[in-house]
Amino acid sequence: MKATTLAFYGCALGILGMGLRELLLGFEENRCSMTYMFEYPEYRRVQLPRRVARQYPAYGLYLYGEGVYAQETKGLKLSGAPVLFLPGNAGSYKQARSLGSVALRKAEGLESGVHFNVFTIDFNEELVALYGGSLLRQTRFLHESIKAILRLYKEQPERPTGVVLVGHSMGGVVARALFTLPRFNSRLVSLIITQASPHQAPVLPLDPYLLEFYSAVRRRWIAGAQDLRNVTVLSVGGGYRDYQVRSGLTALRCPVADPNKLSLVATAVPRTWVSTDHLSIVWCKELVLATVRAFFDLIEPDTGQFTDDTEKRISVLNYHFIRHPVQMPDEIPEPVVTFTSTESPPEAWTEVNTLRLFYIAPKEPEVKYFLFALSSRRKAYSHFHCRSSNLEMTSWLYGCTEMNGSVCQQAMDLSWGTELLPSYKALTVRVRELSSVSHLVISASNPSGNQFVIECEWQREESQTIPVPVPHVLSFGLTVSDVTINSSGLLHTIQLQHFHQVYQAFRITVSSQCRVSKDRPASVYRLKVPWFREDSFTTASTPSVTEISGMLHTSRPDNTSSALLLLHTAPNCQYKVSVRTSFPKVLGQVLRFCGPVLPVYMAVSLLLSLGVQLGSVSRAGRPVGMGTAMSRALRPHTLELPVYLLHLLLRQSWFEEVWVSLGLPAVDALPLTPATSTTHNATVPTEDWPRLLAPGLCLLGATLAFWGSWVMRLGLRLLSLFLAPLHRPSVSRECGTLLLRTQLLLILALGALGGVTCGALAVTMAFLLHLYRVLRLQMTERSLRHVMNLAPQKVSSETENGYGARCCQSRPTECNGAAPLKTQSALQEVRDDLQLHLSLSALLTLPMMLCAPSLIYWSRNLRYAVHLDPDPCWPHTLPLVAATVLLVNSNTVTLHHSKVLRLTCQLLLPLCIAMVMFSSLHLYRVTHFLSAALGSLAISCYL
Repeated sequence: MKATTLAFYGCALGILGMGLRELLLGFEENRCSMTYMFEYPEYRRVQLPRRVARQYPAYGLYLYGEGVYAQETKGLKLSGAPVLFLPGNAGSYKQARSLGSVALRKAEGLESGVHFNVFTIDFNEELVALYGGSLLRQTRFLHESIKAILRLYKEQPERPTGVVLVGHSMGGVVARALFTLPRFNSRLVSLIITQASPHQAPVLPLDPYLLEFYSAVRRRWIAGAQDLRNVTVLSVGGGYRDYQVRSGLTALRCPVADPNKLSLVATAVPRTWVSTDHLSIVWCKELVLATVRAFFDLIEPDTGQFTDDTEKRISVLNYHFIRHPVQMPDEIPEPVVTFTSTESPPEAWTEVNTLRLFYIAPKEPEVKYFLFALSSRRKAYSHFHCRSSNLEMTSWLYGCTEMNGSVCQQAMDLSWGTELLPSYKALTVRVRELSSVSHLVISASNPSGNQFVIECEWQREESQTIPVPVPHVLSFGLTVSDVTINSSGLLHTIQLQHFHQVYQAFRITVSSQCRVSKDRPASVYRLKVPWFREDSFTTASTPSVTEISGMLHTSRPDNTSSALLLLHTAPNCQYKVSVRTSFPKVLGQVLRFCGPVLPVYMAVSLLLSLGVQLGSVSRAGRPVGMGTAMSRALRPHTLELPVYLLHLLLRQSWFEEVWVSLGLPAVDALPLTPATSTTHNATVPTEDWPRLLAPGLCLLGATLAFWGSWVMRLGLRLLSLFLAPLHRPSVSRECGTLLLRTQLLLILALGALGGVTCGALAVTMAFLLHLYRVLRLQMTERSLRHVMNLAPQKVSSETENGYGARCCQSRPTECNGAAPLKTQSALQEVRDDLQLHLSLSALLTLPMMLCAPSLIYWSRNLRYAVHLDPDPCWPHTLPLVAATVLLVNSNTVTLHHSKVLRLTCQLLLPLCIAMVMFSSLHLYRVTHFLSAALGSLAISCYL
């Protein structure tokens, strides 16, 4: 292997490792608090009807309990509000303990008697994110479980009419799939909360059943959008810590503006502000508390059950997950607020004539109000901004409508726009919207004697907003955009111009310096994304140097806005903001969005490399090395130019009509487009720029293929050392081959095995059979290298034609015995065969890995059924199994004399182009294309 090839792929591996490190480790530490149980958790199984138990033997329904509550519900006589938790991919039903325990402890502290009955479903920890054949079965069992839960309340005077669903990961997708069932009553579920659920598309589309399930759910929620407007759905993504399900996939997209469908990221949830990984989103205390608080606010006091009022549901969820204002969800604001002389004496009122207010409340209880006259400020200023470190959610800003001297008598409450930040609450009002108000009133009273700080100022919108163009993504951090803010204000907005695509990633550094060294309030930096609720907050002391990761979960769907950086600053301090492109973060974003596409480019790289080797066999009778083959095969332009030309043609209406009329499938696009476009099975890719990343993905796929095959060769070499003592030394290139009738019997046997049990099992068995052939060749090559009587040239026509081969065919016992004099050419022939079969093994590894989830699912459910139904790998992999068995006997001599080998070599490039076109969003199609290629090669061995 050439040093230049090693250096090239070594550098590419370093780039890939940099991106993987950023994807897996390039985020803040886990700041979630752990939820604890104070008593031992118990899971009481709920008896289901015999018909349901027989139909779903692997599933179960449980009621969560602890301590006294678990003993009280031993007989399943329940009176609370039912909540049902749905685990996700490989998830356990015991993951409901965080939600159940927090809800139980909060209920114990209430005198109203309101409480919840938290149920959970055991889905047998199935890999439903990788095998879609059981998703419909889970959905039907969920329907039966809901009916069983409601039957438990039949003796209660206030019976619940429905169940609230909380779904984690794929459990959230199953919850929405309930509405696709023909006999499901949609009134049974009116609220669904999903956690890190990939609603847009599956993370890895490994089988057609998974995509068909998603398609059915999408069609139901689009076609029945009007019917489902009363169903409230809240989807929460984990943020950048969740590298298993990127938060862009958790967005709910509806064809109409439906306020009952909410999507957000955990970093934007008030009083949470943390990113969670895929598992911690279930037990993260901050997020669990927000969910439980919302549940209690959704209970009707007179019935003790969840409300049927759609407006109340959305109001409560907005309060706890979107914006945390002063107004409680069930509170009606008073139209007029009256200040009496007894509650607010004249000496408590102070008029502020300066542009700013800084006030520290004393530790003693005090009644205090500040007045700001609007008459002289209306034309000069556009906004009035205040913030307070008093986090009590009470009214604190009013618009005075009636003055009596220096005292306000009547006012309107303006506090409902208050927003809770990590360190304080803040409120901004527009001056032009206060035409009926003469003064603004700030309430700084502290009846409890708690000390806090209030800061207010008048603002001009044009002076508070600073546009900063971000560097180009290809600047590699060499270009920096910076701005210096001599802060005399409390809030500054930096408009990050041209920052609106997911492939962009920046390192934003905010350094603060103050003129006077004294204790100052913490600064809060907020990265705000106008088109999706994925805001992130960073709290920093002053002075300090803070680094913020500027990345996006979703691309901008239109050309109307860019990301914003809001700086809640300390006054009289200087802030310098520097924005530079972070190449590792760009790589991390590319892998986050396009990582699932890399198996396609790995298959393409291995297939093209095999084509180079077969071309060499056809011309010279021997294959080139794997490193040389991969270097020659790495030609991204030969792949991407035809794909891009097809994209351009599909934008022509006449060509698209012909394409659709022929029944051809839609062309897959890279998963970098805005989430709105992924809800349609669009035939025409709408944007060109994602194709610019395709050559880079081709390089990364080739790198994985190169080093993966290298590791595989090393592993096979070590494995052959361990297996060598079990075999007698062999010097024949034909050892490990099979007779033709044996091959045919094996194909029939594996076909029957796959049809009766699992198709993936047949694929794995065929792969292992070919692997044994490779190991025998490895042992033969080692034996020939240690033979002491190797002649430099061929000594006779018999050895030239392969005497050892005929020996194996006529007298198989001599394969493992002493052989006649061997030459250097015999060693070279074995090495050539080994080179070819190692490439085939690397190629065959991919379909085996793509079928592995089905095999794992089948093996875990073997005690319930011998046959996997449905089986996504059968009968589609039958040609692959047949080709694998037939290729066991292949060698360079027969391929060199093949009449159709050149045709097979020419076929590989079109197959690779088609693979790139149609497999990016349908990974299971990779197996079909590889079956076609390997089947053609198997035919070449016999013609």
